[in-house]
Amino acid sequence: MDFIDYYKILGIDKTASTDDIKKAYRKLARKLHPDLNPNDETAKKKFQQVNEANEVLSDPEKRKKYDKYGKDWMHADEMDKHRQHQGQYQQYGGDGFSFSDPDSDFSDFFSSMFGGSGSRSRQNQVRFRGQDIKTELKLHLRDVYKTHPLTITVNGKNIRFTIPAGVHNEQTIKLKGHGGKGTNGGPDGDLYITFNILNDTMFKREGDNLYANVDLDLYTALLGGDIIIDTFDSKIKLKVNPETQNSTKVKLKGKGFPVYKKEGHFGDLIVSYQLKLPMNLTEKEKELYRELAKLR
Repeated sequence: MDFIDYYKILGIDKTASTDDIKKAYRKLARKLHPDLNPNDETAKKKFQQVNEANEVLSDPEKRKKYDKYGKDWMHADEMDKHRQHQGQYQQYGGDGFSFSDPDSDFSDFFSSMFGGSGSRSRQNQVRFRGQDIKTELKLHLRDVYKTHPLTITVNGKNIRFTIPAGVHNEQTIKLKGHGGKGTNGGPDGDLYITFNILNDTMFKREGDNLYANVDLDLYTALLGGDIIIDTFDSKIKLKVNPETQNSTKVKLKGKGFPVYKKEGHFGDLIVSYQLKLPMNLTEKEKELYRELAKLR
């Protein structure tokens, strides 16, 4: 495996903070996302590299291993154990085994562990778990109102899975076994998908509840009546009480957003009335309002 400089891929240096890594990743992920570059194989490859770099550098433990072992960071635990064994053999003399200095360069150490005469059988017996992969998926709010299947492409592989209704912005789900391939029969890694949900609707979402402002004319506010309002997926008739004040709130139970992984359960819709005064009054209307003012 050739060495991949994850810092260079993200355009940062080795002293970069966690926030620096996050900002660099999001900037590149948005630029290279397959949805924005549907027929660009170069952008697709770079997007995969950016995801891989972020998956390693955003995790403190993985970053530490990468900084120490480079391209072979995934095998760090096995190599640390092997170094411990080296120290034990050197301390007690072993049984005629010869190992390199534990503080020697890793490339020499890795060669002594897996390379050279008689080592191939040991290499083939060691099973390594595949690398976990992290990626972001951009969706619109309406995309997560109903449970539905979706197919995405990760590292050139099409993965079909079900998006449950009610997924929240920046929520992460795990698809077990859909990460990197294991080595020598080891288990495959997992795929972690973080949702980036864009809201281009008239509704504000907070948890499972939805909030909306509804215009109310002066006459209906004063005298009461029925109005038609939009819910997230339909229209309903709403009764307005006489003398309703501006900013009055009405809760419509069960008309909000689906509750994640609780089929048939919904939050509430909270409607806030925004009083709209009549404009461009005629002289007759002004006269009537003056009469009304005298009566009040």
